[in-house]
Amino acid sequence: MKESMKKVLYFDVETTGLDSKLQDIIQLAGIIEIDGEIKDKFNFCCQPFDYTTVQQSALKVNKRTIVEIKQFDLPQLVFPKFIALLEKYVDRFDKNDKYYSAGYNVAFDVRFLTEFFIKNGDDYFGSWFNGISLDPYPYFQLKKYLGQLKAPNLRLETMAEHFGLAINAHNAMSDIEVTRILMKKVLDQLASLKPKKKRRKKQ
Repeated sequence: MKESMKKVLYFDVETTGLDSKLQDIIQLAGIIEIDGEIKDKFNFCCQPFDYTTVQQSALKVNKRTIVEIKQFDLPQLVFPKFIALLEKYVDRFDKNDKYYSAGYNVAFDVRFLTEFFIKNGDDYFGSWFNGISLDPYPYFQLKKYLGQLKAPNLRLETMAEHFGLAINAHNAMSDIEVTRILMKKVLDQLASLKPKKKRRKKQ
Protein backbone atom coordinates (compact mmCIF):
# COMPACT_ATOMS: atom_id res chain seq x y z
CA MET A 1 0.00 0.00 0.00
CA LYS A 2 1.25 3.45 -0.87
CA GLU A 3 1.96 5.47 2.23
CA SER A 4 -0.15 8.39 0.98
CA MET A 5 -3.20 6.28 0.18
CA LYS A 6 -6.15 7.21 2.36
CA LYS A 7 -8.95 4.68 2.71
CA VAL A 8 -12.10 6.00 4.34
CA LEU A 9 -15.21 4.10 5.35
CA TYR A 10 -18.08 6.55 5.71
CA PHE A 11 -20.93 4.76 7.44
CA ASP A 12 -24.18 5.37 9.26
CA VAL A 13 -26.47 3.07 11.21
CA GLU A 14 -30.14 3.11 12.09
CA THR A 15 -30.95 1.14 15.22
CA THR A 16 -33.69 -0.20 17.48
CA GLY A 17 -32.58 2.02 20.37
CA LEU A 18 -29.66 3.93 21.86
CA ASP A 19 -27.88 1.17 23.83
CA SER A 20 -25.49 -0.68 21.54
CA LYS A 21 -25.36 -3.72 23.83
CA LEU A 22 -29.12 -4.07 24.19
CA GLN A 23 -30.38 -2.80 20.86
CA ASP A 24 -29.36 -3.59 17.31
CA ILE A 25 -28.60 -2.23 13.85
CA ILE A 26 -31.44 -2.47 11.34
CA GLN A 27 -29.79 -0.43 8.58
CA LEU A 28 -26.09 -0.08 7.79
CA ALA A 29 -25.16 2.12 4.86
CA GLY A 30 -21.90 3.59 3.71
CA ILE A 31 -19.40 4.77 1.16
CA ILE A 32 -15.88 3.44 0.63
CA GLU A 33 -13.54 6.18 -0.51
CA ILE A 34 -9.89 5.84 -1.51
CA ASP A 35 -7.81 8.97 -2.00
CA GLY A 36 -10.98 11.03 -2.35
CA GLU A 37 -12.58 8.76 -4.97
CA ILE A 38 -15.72 6.74 -4.27
CA LYS A 39 -14.98 3.05 -4.85
CA ASP A 40 -18.12 1.43 -3.48
CA LYS A 41 -21.44 2.07 -1.78
CA PHE A 42 -23.48 -0.28 0.35
CA ASN A 43 -26.89 -0.26 1.98
CA PHE A 44 -27.80 -3.25 4.13
CA CYS A 45 -31.06 -3.70 6.03
CA CYS A 46 -31.22 -6.47 8.60
CA GLN A 47 -33.36 -7.80 11.38
CA PRO A 48 -32.32 -7.15 14.98
CA PHE A 49 -30.76 -9.96 17.00
CA ASP A 50 -33.29 -9.38 19.76
CA TYR A 51 -36.86 -8.23 19.15
CA THR A 52 -37.59 -7.95 22.89
CA THR A 53 -35.37 -4.88 23.26
CA VAL A 54 -36.77 -2.98 20.26
CA GLN A 55 -37.90 0.51 21.29
CA GLN A 56 -40.99 1.80 19.51
CA SER A 57 -39.66 5.34 19.86
CA ALA A 58 -36.62 4.34 17.79
CA LEU A 59 -38.76 2.75 15.09
CA LYS A 60 -40.81 5.93 14.94
CA VAL A 61 -37.65 7.94 14.30
CA ASN A 62 -36.50 5.42 11.68
CA LYS A 63 -39.97 5.35 10.08
CA ARG A 64 -39.98 1.56 10.32
CA THR A 65 -42.43 -1.01 11.67
CA ILE A 66 -41.92 -4.46 13.20
CA VAL A 67 -43.76 -5.98 10.24
CA GLU A 68 -41.36 -4.26 7.86
CA ILE A 69 -38.11 -5.19 9.60
CA LYS A 70 -39.19 -8.84 9.85
CA GLN A 71 -38.87 -8.89 6.05
CA PHE A 72 -35.18 -7.90 6.23
CA ASP A 73 -32.32 -10.42 6.02
CA LEU A 74 -31.05 -11.94 9.24
CA PRO A 75 -27.97 -10.16 10.65
CA GLN A 76 -26.01 -13.41 10.33
CA LEU A 77 -26.55 -13.22 6.55
CA VAL A 78 -25.74 -9.52 6.24
CA PHE A 79 -22.50 -9.71 8.22
CA PRO A 80 -20.46 -11.85 5.76
CA LYS A 81 -21.61 -9.61 2.89
CA PHE A 82 -20.31 -6.60 4.78
CA ILE A 83 -17.00 -8.32 5.54
CA ALA A 84 -16.60 -9.31 1.89
CA LEU A 85 -17.00 -5.65 0.96
CA LEU A 86 -14.44 -4.49 3.53
CA GLU A 87 -11.82 -6.97 2.38
CA LYS A 88 -12.09 -5.84 -1.24
CA TYR A 89 -10.07 -2.75 -0.31
CA VAL A 90 -8.24 -3.51 2.94
CA ASP A 91 -6.04 -6.39 4.10
CA ARG A 92 -7.07 -6.94 7.70
CA PHE A 93 -3.73 -8.65 8.41
CA ASP A 94 -1.65 -5.69 7.23
CA LYS A 95 -1.23 -3.21 10.09
CA ASN A 96 -0.52 -0.42 7.61
CA ASP A 97 -3.64 -1.05 5.52
CA LYS A 98 -6.70 0.19 7.42
CA TYR A 99 -9.78 2.34 7.02
CA TYR A 100 -10.41 5.70 8.62
CA SER A 101 -13.90 5.52 10.11
CA ALA A 102 -16.09 8.47 9.16
CA GLY A 103 -19.58 9.65 10.02
CA TYR A 104 -21.64 12.27 11.78
CA ASN A 105 -21.19 11.96 15.54
CA VAL A 106 -19.55 8.75 14.44
CA ALA A 107 -18.73 7.45 17.93
CA PHE A 108 -22.37 6.31 18.16
CA ASP A 109 -22.11 4.37 14.90
CA VAL A 110 -18.74 2.89 15.86
CA ARG A 111 -20.20 1.54 19.12
CA PHE A 112 -23.06 -0.16 17.30
CA LEU A 113 -20.87 -1.54 14.53
CA THR A 114 -18.41 -2.92 17.09
CA GLU A 115 -21.27 -4.72 18.84
CA PHE A 116 -22.56 -5.93 15.48
CA PHE A 117 -19.22 -7.69 15.01
CA ILE A 118 -19.30 -9.15 18.53
CA LYS A 119 -22.90 -10.37 18.20
CA ASN A 120 -21.84 -12.13 15.01
CA GLY A 121 -19.03 -13.89 16.88
CA ASP A 122 -16.24 -11.68 15.50
CA ASP A 123 -14.00 -9.83 17.98
CA TYR A 124 -11.76 -8.29 15.31
CA PHE A 125 -13.55 -5.05 14.46
CA GLY A 126 -10.28 -3.19 15.11
CA SER A 127 -8.41 -5.15 12.46
CA TRP A 128 -10.16 -3.09 9.78
CA PHE A 129 -9.65 0.41 11.21
CA ASN A 130 -6.70 2.62 12.17
CA GLY A 131 -8.43 4.18 15.19
CA ILE A 132 -8.73 7.63 13.58
CA SER A 133 -12.19 9.04 12.87
CA LEU A 134 -13.32 11.77 10.50
CA ASP A 135 -16.35 13.63 11.85
CA PRO A 136 -17.70 17.10 11.00
CA TYR A 137 -19.71 17.24 14.22
CA PRO A 138 -16.88 18.36 16.59
CA TYR A 139 -15.90 21.08 14.10
CA PHE A 140 -19.47 22.40 14.08
CA GLN A 141 -19.46 22.32 17.89
CA LEU A 142 -16.41 24.58 17.93
CA LYS A 143 -17.93 26.92 15.35
CA LYS A 144 -21.11 27.10 17.43
CA TYR A 145 -19.11 27.85 20.58
CA LEU A 146 -17.21 30.64 18.80
CA GLY A 147 -20.45 32.16 17.55
CA GLN A 148 -19.49 31.47 13.95
CA LEU A 149 -22.34 29.10 13.18
CA LYS A 150 -25.89 30.44 13.15
CA ALA A 151 -28.00 27.31 13.48
CA PRO A 152 -30.58 26.35 16.15
CA ASN A 153 -28.93 22.97 16.79
CA LEU A 154 -26.30 20.65 15.37
CA ARG A 155 -28.51 17.77 14.25
CA LEU A 156 -27.52 16.37 10.88
CA GLU A 157 -30.75 17.43 9.20
CA THR A 158 -30.30 20.98 10.56
CA MET A 159 -26.75 21.20 9.23
CA ALA A 160 -27.90 19.82 5.89
CA GLU A 161 -30.50 22.59 5.69
CA HIS A 162 -27.92 25.16 6.77
CA PHE A 163 -25.69 24.20 3.83
CA GLY A 164 -28.58 23.82 1.38
CA LEU A 165 -28.36 20.03 1.12
CA ALA A 166 -31.36 17.76 0.56
CA ILE A 167 -31.65 14.93 3.07
CA ASN A 168 -34.02 12.10 3.93
CA ALA A 169 -33.20 12.23 7.63
CA HIS A 170 -32.77 8.93 9.50
CA ASN A 171 -32.30 6.98 6.33
CA ALA A 172 -28.73 5.71 6.73
CA MET A 173 -27.83 6.05 3.04
CA SER A 174 -29.07 9.61 2.76
CA ASP A 175 -27.49 10.53 6.09
CA ILE A 176 -24.04 9.28 5.14
CA GLU A 177 -24.09 10.85 1.67
CA VAL A 178 -24.81 14.22 3.27
CA THR A 179 -22.20 13.59 5.96
CA ARG A 180 -19.52 13.01 3.32
CA ILE A 181 -20.37 16.32 1.66
CA LEU A 182 -20.23 18.11 5.02
CA MET A 183 -16.88 16.48 5.82
CA LYS A 184 -15.49 17.68 2.49
CA LYS A 185 -16.63 21.22 3.32
CA VAL A 186 -14.91 21.02 6.71
CA LEU A 187 -11.68 19.70 5.20
CA ASP A 188 -11.72 22.47 2.60
CA GLN A 189 -12.21 25.11 5.29
CA LEU A 190 -9.38 23.69 7.38
CA ALA A 191 -7.10 23.52 4.34
CA SER A 192 -7.76 27.22 3.68
CA LEU A 193 -6.36 28.04 7.13
CA LYS A 194 -2.86 26.85 6.21
CA PRO A 195 -0.40 29.74 6.41
CA LYS A 196 0.78 30.90 3.03
CA LYS A 197 4.48 30.58 2.34
CA LYS A 198 6.22 33.92 2.36
CA ARG A 199 7.98 34.82 -0.82
CA ARG A 200 11.66 35.53 -0.44
CA LYS A 201 12.62 39.06 -1.32
CA LYS A 202 15.09 39.34 -4.17
CA GLN A 203 18.48 40.62 -3.10
